[in-house]
Amino acid sequence: MFVLTVDQRGSRRDIDRVAQLLTEFAHRDLVRPFQRTAGDEVQAVVADPATVVDLALDLVAREHWSIGIGAGPVEEPLPAETRAGRGPAFESARVAVDRAKSAPGRVAVEGSDPDGAADADTALALVAVLVARRTEEGREAVEQMRRGATQTEAARALGISKQAVSQRLSTAGWHVETAGRRLAERLLRKADT
Repeated sequence: MFVLTVDQRGSRRDIDRVAQLLTEFAHRDLVRPFQRTAGDEVQAVVADPATVVDLALDLVAREHWSIGIGAGPVEEPLPAETRAGRGPAFESARVAVDRAKSAPGRVAVEGSDPDGAADADTALALVAVLVARRTEEGREAVEQMRRGATQTEAARALGISKQAVSQRLSTAGWHVETAGRRLAERLLRKADT
């Protein structure tokens, strides 16, 4: 099981972004939904490592969050309230979010299997740094591909040539991100065993 503890960066000098995040992530496939735990922090419970990677990288791209991921067991049955959950994955997520505040890509993984968690942490950090450094043009092109568009369709939607889309995807590291996501998913799965 995975627990995400997510903390808004610079919240004392920024608007409260938690309510919007809770609304936007309300329909994600989660064991327990994101819920405000304290102030500018939210927490969710997730079973699927692919969903963990998607959520983490979505949050990285938003540039306002530190993301801690705890991998391991949780006390079951889980309570109805996410914030009432307990167990090693919750504890690991707390350690991870504190470390994420100064980590590359602002994401960190901790878990019951330290070596497995370290491997997942490294893979996810590498992809997170790639996503965080992406230009707005790169993000637009990647978003088109994520929606299932072909490069021709993306070019039409963005009002640019197919060659320009290809260049943007290359500069944005789209193919590297795709492979990195799969690697991070596999390593998270291993860290949870």
